[in-house]
Amino acid sequence: MQRFIIRRLIVILPVLLLLSLLVFIIIHLVPGDVVMLIVAEQGNVRQEDLAGIRKELGVDKPLHIQYLNWVGGALKGDFGRSLWTRQPTWDMLRDRIPVTLELALLSYSLALIIAIPIGVLSAVRQDTWSDYLGRIFAMSGLSIPDFWLATVAIIFLSIYMGWSPPLRYVGPFDDLGQNFSQFWLPSLILGYRLASTGMRMTRSTMLEVLRQDYIRTAWSKGLRERAVIYRHALKNAMIPVITIIGRQFTTLLGGTVIIETIFLLPGVGRLTLDAILERDYTQIQTNIMFFGLIMLLSNLVVDISYAWFDPRIRYE
Repeated sequence: MQRFIIRRLIVILPVLLLLSLLVFIIIHLVPGDVVMLIVAEQGNVRQEDLAGIRKELGVDKPLHIQYLNWVGGALKGDFGRSLWTRQPTWDMLRDRIPVTLELALLSYSLALIIAIPIGVLSAVRQDTWSDYLGRIFAMSGLSIPDFWLATVAIIFLSIYMGWSPPLRYVGPFDDLGQNFSQFWLPSLILGYRLASTGMRMTRSTMLEVLRQDYIRTAWSKGLRERAVIYRHALKNAMIPVITIIGRQFTTLLGGTVIIETIFLLPGVGRLTLDAILERDYTQIQTNIMFFGLIMLLSNLVVDISYAWFDPRIRYE
């Protein structure tokens, strides 16, 4: 197991380097210029001033030089400065991580709490009213876009209940009640989408496992339903579920871009969207690299968890 983990950690570095190259190329293909956006806010600027701004920001150099300079700094822990605010990109990202992390953990926890019990119930009570309700729940979550559901929820709550998203973020250690009022709705919306996929996978794998011979043997031995379902069936059905749910963590991080913008949450997703609109190349690169690292580490955790759910799996 240790050798497997070490090998996977070693592979992370070249993958991140390839990701950084792809991100750098793609964001420089997007039309627009950060210098012209800065100038648009300052008013009339002479041509020589434009050249000075480009030199100050370092965007006057050839693209391959800009990339190599950024990679060299990143390897030393210096991810550069924002082209818009001139603050270190890592400092700006670090300040936003707690908001996105809180939103992700709440949504993820809610998804697990909803998906697994409903999926198990739907499989055990196949073709009953509870199964049909669970399938409707799952299909609705997969069909309704997050941004549409969030918009409708805000409009409905603001009109009929007088509630609207707070304009200023409050941390959980400052005011827990106010913090909860900011996160309960976006967490519910994100968690609903994740729970829909997890519920469908749990139901499918549970139906397959319940048809196995060893489950029929457990029933014939007179074991209680709870023991058969949770001790024998669910644990063996969890590997595909863990795969889907683990991979969804990266989807969750991508979904925070829209949800944080709609609900005015100052997280990594909103910072990334602002950087894209402002053509802040260095900030975009830093944020995408952070997302990429989280994705690679979450995949590693998912692979390691296989051995816990199925002792027959061994990594050499």
